[in-house]
Amino acid sequence: MKDDTKIITAGRAHGRRAHPVNPPVVRASTILFPTYDDYLEGVRTINYGRLGTATHRALEQAITGLEGGFETRLAPSGLQACNAAILAFVGAGDHVLITDAAYDPTRKFCEKFLTRFGVEVDFYDPLAGKDDIAALMKPNTKVVFAESPGSLTFEVQDLPALAQAAHEGGAVLIVDNTWSGGYFCKPIALGADVSVQAGTKYIAGHADCLIGTITSASEETAKKIYYALLQLGSNVAADDAYLALRGLRTLSARLKRHEESALALAKWLGKRGEVKRVIHPAQKSCPGYAHWKRDFTGSSGLFGAVLKPVPLPALKAFFNALKLFGIGFSWGGFESLCVHVHPEEHRSAAPWTEEGPVLRFHAGLEDLDDLKNDLEGAFTAMAIAQK
Repeated sequence: MKDDTKIITAGRAHGRRAHPVNPPVVRASTILFPTYDDYLEGVRTINYGRLGTATHRALEQAITGLEGGFETRLAPSGLQACNAAILAFVGAGDHVLITDAAYDPTRKFCEKFLTRFGVEVDFYDPLAGKDDIAALMKPNTKVVFAESPGSLTFEVQDLPALAQAAHEGGAVLIVDNTWSGGYFCKPIALGADVSVQAGTKYIAGHADCLIGTITSASEETAKKIYYALLQLGSNVAADDAYLALRGLRTLSARLKRHEESALALAKWLGKRGEVKRVIHPAQKSCPGYAHWKRDFTGSSGLFGAVLKPVPLPALKAFFNALKLFGIGFSWGGFESLCVHVHPEEHRSAAPWTEEGPVLRFHAGLEDLDDLKNDLEGAFTAMAIAQK
């Protein structure tokens, strides 16, 4: 089946003739078994609320089908999904390579938390190729962590090359696949061992729940992920799993609208005198565009723009004039967002040298002309503040 069909039908198995369209919310801590044999079967499937109920399994099955993996497990947030995936493969004395363009909380987990327990951490240029990664590999390297595109600066990574270098060095490749929603890119098909998403974003799609997904490429990898989550005591509320599954059903329709609006806004912004350059993975000027063209089937609603240098009071006037673009973290919901981000504070291997402020936009589902008018008013306010 094609993805548009998978996200509608997956995780909807029912044992009754008459049943609801959506799997019901099953909230539970204790699970009861009528017989000893049922108990033994439960040990291998569903046996305690922290390990999930039928609601969780439905979402996991659907994400597995979308990502094209062996098995999916859930985490209470995208960050927890990233962290647990890394922890599944490293111990004291091991080495992790992580992209310099990674989501900052993931970066901080590696350099502030893992290092406390004797794990070495190095960062690599997000545009690094196979030979570059191979040169950074050590005998104790266990994980290469990629995020493509980077969620602040949008470099698109060469995932097949990273996978080859990681595997030749005895490491696994973990990819944060949140930007694509699991719809526009398939890291496992490109050689990744694990694909992680902040389901909070496009999967849930309505800015009302936190959830993470971890999809493994093989049974061996899946076992390590499962035990990492088990030993961390990680769990997801059944209501959040239900919300994510409901959101997943409209993923393709929403993403296509996000894509259309983001491309139009990126083109419009690129013609503005206030903008030095737009950073959108589907534009030829974006670093790693050739990788996007090869590995992605489309683009989502998240992109960036570098403004020409502007005084802080004028930048504040821009943001304060926005009516439709909310000033808030996260993305992937139905609403448009705009935030001032600071890549220069989160880079080491590939320093960020742009002088002007970097704005990150998420194109929501509002009318495109209304969004342009909102930005037009904000740029006008910025210009007035500079006089």
